[in-house]
Amino acid sequence: MVDTMALLHPFSRTARTSRTAPRPAASAPPADASGLPADDEVLLDAPDDHLGATLVAAARGEYGPASELLAGTRVRAEWEYRDRYTRRLTAFARSRGEWLERWYAETPEDPDVLLLRAQLAVDHAWVSPARAELLRDVSPLITAAARGDDRDPVPWRIALDHARGTGAGHKYFSELWEAALRRAPLHYGCHAAALRYLAASWRHSHQECFDFADRAAQDAPPDSLIQALPSRAAFGYLTDGCAVEVPRERLDAAADRAIALSARFPAADPWPSEIRNKLTYVLVRLERWQEALDQLRLIGPYATSFPWTHLSEDPLALFLKMRAEVRARVAQQGAGGPRTERVERTHSRDH
Repeated sequence: MVDTMALLHPFSRTARTSRTAPRPAASAPPADASGLPADDEVLLDAPDDHLGATLVAAARGEYGPASELLAGTRVRAEWEYRDRYTRRLTAFARSRGEWLERWYAETPEDPDVLLLRAQLAVDHAWVSPARAELLRDVSPLITAAARGDDRDPVPWRIALDHARGTGAGHKYFSELWEAALRRAPLHYGCHAAALRYLAASWRHSHQECFDFADRAAQDAPPDSLIQALPSRAAFGYLTDGCAVEVPRERLDAAADRAIALSARFPAADPWPSEIRNKLTYVLVRLERWQEALDQLRLIGPYATSFPWTHLSEDPLALFLKMRAEVRARVAQQGAGGPRTERVERTHSRDH
């Protein structure tokens, strides 16, 4: 019988001590046989063409391309892109923020710079031991971002994350959630933030988290990113380590929904890569090896920090080790090796 803990725990230990991507396992088939790119071709959090050019400009201290990029998402109501670009731009600004400071100094009422400042302030507070106290001081920035464009749901996603960090009560959370839904009832970012709040508030109450995710997915179109929300609930359960059990059938159903959504996107597309990376983790934990390999082929060279940063300080190393293990398991099954149905859980850094 295969032990899934033996798959993930050694990976985490190795990833914490190595800052370079390891070579594939000796038992893994060649990259051309598995259909996967070579290890040295895999990129972590690779930006799309629009974001890539914007980051290059920001590195030169120019904020114009970032302003254009975010303004375009607002004008076209492309809220999922807006949310993703906001996260990536503020991640860059945490270490190189001169362009953002200049932008705010020159156009302090710009809704796009207000959004970035709110996200950046939450990010800074989140890693502090005084998180709750610092987050309370951030509230005016989130309010300013929400007033920048009343249609925009992204400030409300930030507000939902803020509510989780401050331990806000359910009444306040419900008010934020209703405001988010009025603006974009199918926004995945807000749904994922709400699920994270519920997971933190209902500690170990995974049935309730699955109920929330399943209802949202059932009400969403087949091509909506919300179809991946139940697999996010599955990730939370599999990394919690609590004694409460969720039926295997429910975990499989969550993975199946995400597989169907993944099939709607082209292979080696950076847009669905985070959903595919998270789905691959869930499939590995469910020991659905062939389907995990199928997702890795669709992922191509696009590894993402989530979910691997929740398990290791070196997400790329962990991703590559997981790929090698999946290839070995599929080869073993093809050679008549054992098939198993065990599901074990490990602790995550955050959910």
